[in-house]
Amino acid sequence: MREGGMSPDTEAPALVVFVGPMGESSARVHVLTEADGLVRGVAYGGASRAGRGVWQLGNVVKTRMQRRGDASPCRLSGEVLYGCAARLFSAPLAMAMVVSTCALADATLPEREPCPALFGETVRLLTFLGYDPGVAEREGMPHYIRWELSLLRTLGFGLDLDMCALTGLREGLAYVSPRTGRAVNVDAAGPWKERLLPLPSFLRDTDETGTPHDWALGLRLSGHFLARDAFGQRHLPMPAARQRLVERVENLTAGPNPNGAHEPPDETDGPKPEGDTP
Repeated sequence: MREGGMSPDTEAPALVVFVGPMGESSARVHVLTEADGLVRGVAYGGASRAGRGVWQLGNVVKTRMQRRGDASPCRLSGEVLYGCAARLFSAPLAMAMVVSTCALADATLPEREPCPALFGETVRLLTFLGYDPGVAEREGMPHYIRWELSLLRTLGFGLDLDMCALTGLREGLAYVSPRTGRAVNVDAAGPWKERLLPLPSFLRDTDETGTPHDWALGLRLSGHFLARDAFGQRHLPMPAARQRLVERVENLTAGPNPNGAHEPPDETDGPKPEGDTP
């Protein structure tokens, strides 16, 4: 880099995970990239009419990143490659998944640390959610919950759901230890099953989509370890966006479920606290 000059440009696809106001026309923007991980910067003009169309949560943006020096904010500009949020105005559950995904990634991932595997999984999740809003409402939650487990694995808190911690069996896995994050066979659980976290079957069989009740169990499972390990160790609460998603799913469990269609009712009742285990 020339002294006093702009560093060479870096240009790459990036996922928009946070957007906040900065002055009258600019925006603070956080993006997730494959090679550089989480990048925080400023999009000048990002709050303008044209800029708001680019810097939306969940968008995949061809992003140019410029940095003058370590003490200066990264300058971001770009163009939309894939607009996710704009496709989901009629799909509130899918939109809640997008917002929660962005909030969790922004709150947990370290800045400038590459995470290519999680980047790829996040792109696949958002692409799936944005492709068909109706399908996303019916089938998106299993994909989202698997993404939360991938986030835990990226952060170093991965669960072991492949075999029973007590017997080594790979069949009949129905619970997870809230202490170790290891699966437990239904027979081995015995009198301790009330102290274990239920393991919904769609997390063992990717062909299953589950029911709203199963989704709630899956969110409870991943939420326990997110709250304890990703946030609890830093004495931080879970993001409000993630809590709103839990509330929406909890409300679905109380509503009708004809022919597998899930139309979220008005949110009136809050969920049980996440991470509650015996």
